[in-house]
Amino acid sequence: MKKFAMITIVMILLLSVSGCSAPNNANANIEKERDVFAMDTYMKLKAYGKNADTALSEAEQEILRLESLFNVNDENSDIFKVNKNAGKAVQVSDDTIKMIGKANKISEMTNQAVDLSIYPIVKEWGFTTGDYKIPSDKKLTELLKNVDYRQIKINDNCITIPKNYAIDAGSVAKGYTSDKIVEIFKKNGITSGIINLGGNVHTVGKKSNGENWKVAIQNPKDSNSNIATIEVDGKCVITSGNYERYFTGDDGNNYWHIMDTKTGKPANNGIISATIIGDSGALCDSLSTAVFVMGTEKAVEFAKQHKEMDFVFITDDMEIYSTAEIENSLRIIGEYSHIIIER
Repeated sequence: MKKFAMITIVMILLLSVSGCSAPNNANANIEKERDVFAMDTYMKLKAYGKNADTALSEAEQEILRLESLFNVNDENSDIFKVNKNAGKAVQVSDDTIKMIGKANKISEMTNQAVDLSIYPIVKEWGFTTGDYKIPSDKKLTELLKNVDYRQIKINDNCITIPKNYAIDAGSVAKGYTSDKIVEIFKKNGITSGIINLGGNVHTVGKKSNGENWKVAIQNPKDSNSNIATIEVDGKCVITSGNYERYFTGDDGNNYWHIMDTKTGKPANNGIISATIIGDSGALCDSLSTAVFVMGTEKAVEFAKQHKEMDFVFITDDMEIYSTAEIENSLRIIGEYSHIIIER
């Protein structure tokens, strides 16, 4: 079987940052950047202001700290210990409790379209080991018996999962991390900055020249081009797509890492790219996965019910759906059918 994995990082288009600052705010244009490799991806942080260096150093330390808690393959991480001791209560950090609590709430609000306990199925397909394979329906049916976020129990600072269960924070960890970095930036007086955690984009305020940030949405069928850009101010823009991690089987079909919690197979319900724009990185991160899994009809209804966020999703026939509130800030590149979701 021919097998390979591809990771594509969503590109960010940044407008020029050379605008003039007010005379009484000479530090506003002090620009600092930091590159970090963590959580199996390349990250880029940018901050403006006199405390930018301090903010970036603290942010880098926080990224590495959270990675050490959430890494499913690190024997010292909270997640590894929970999985290793399935059936027993395991004491974990406050951040792990908060992260899992948020993830479970999102599972509930999306009717389990996203679920931390899907991990054994993702592993069976080979996306955690690189040993890619197409599992039998019998094996998937067996594994699906142990996929249910409601069995992840939180009691004070302890997590308990049933025997034969295992969890992974991949659908929420980077979003949770960007929320923490935003807190660090703001604590250090940073009013303009951008956080790119391997395609999970989170902005702080506007650009230093007073303009909005412009974030690109990749064309899901062409890794070398973008299909749209969205202008934001202090929002996160997070995308999940079937082009990010996949392998090609002997049958010539592509199989991607975003699993349908009902079938145990790569979600193939009509959406190939889902972008969520909102205030919470953890929420947008998980929902980008959930909307991808939902499929077009359910995703449209979900978007109508949740006006606190905005949505852009692309179907397998390259139709673009977006919520009406971002009509003036979304620019589509090329000739595509565009359906606006009125709410």
